[in-house]
Amino acid sequence: MAMATGVSICSNALLMLGAQTINDFQDQQNLDRAKLCANLYPSQRDSLLRAHPWNCCIKRIVLAPLAEAPAFGYSNAFELPADCLRVLEVGSGGCQIDYLVESRTIQADTTVLELRYVFRNEAESTWDTHLIDLMTAAMAAVLAYPVTQSTSERDSREAKLAQLMKQAKAADGQEDPPQMLGDERLMRSRFGNGWGVV
Repeated sequence: MAMATGVSICSNALLMLGAQTINDFQDQQNLDRAKLCANLYPSQRDSLLRAHPWNCCIKRIVLAPLAEAPAFGYSNAFELPADCLRVLEVGSGGCQIDYLVESRTIQADTTVLELRYVFRNEAESTWDTHLIDLMTAAMAAVLAYPVTQSTSERDSREAKLAQLMKQAKAADGQEDPPQMLGDERLMRSRFGNGWGVV
């Protein structure tokens, strides 16, 4: 089986709509469709990756503070990684901490910041098969009207996408442990190691 790429995902979406496939995003033979895919694909991909913490699109990083501290509120600001689409968990020394996301920075009262986040994974070959199917359906939905000029085709593609999204999120979530590590640490930091009321 060929490895998935942005072009193969768009081509499969076009096939689903009964349209000619593209060879690349600059395909001179099918320039209109290639341009349409090239314009729509990046924003659709980012939106889909941001919609759920897909296991194949999560990274961990330790950040150092920026030289300039916030004017007030928190003692330090940390620049979000360029590929960060969604902050999942922020901590220090293994415990979750209070923080605020503000204009591409995280503000917090710590000098070292541990970050788990959804990143812009542009290597589709590393994606879970459910995510590839979902992205193909998302492209079919967004291309449906421009390619077919049919509102009913667009509506049915959008309905199919919503159904697939539920299934993919459920399957992806089943790979996570029942109790997320972060939640456990948060409980410990709030209530101590014993489970009695403090």
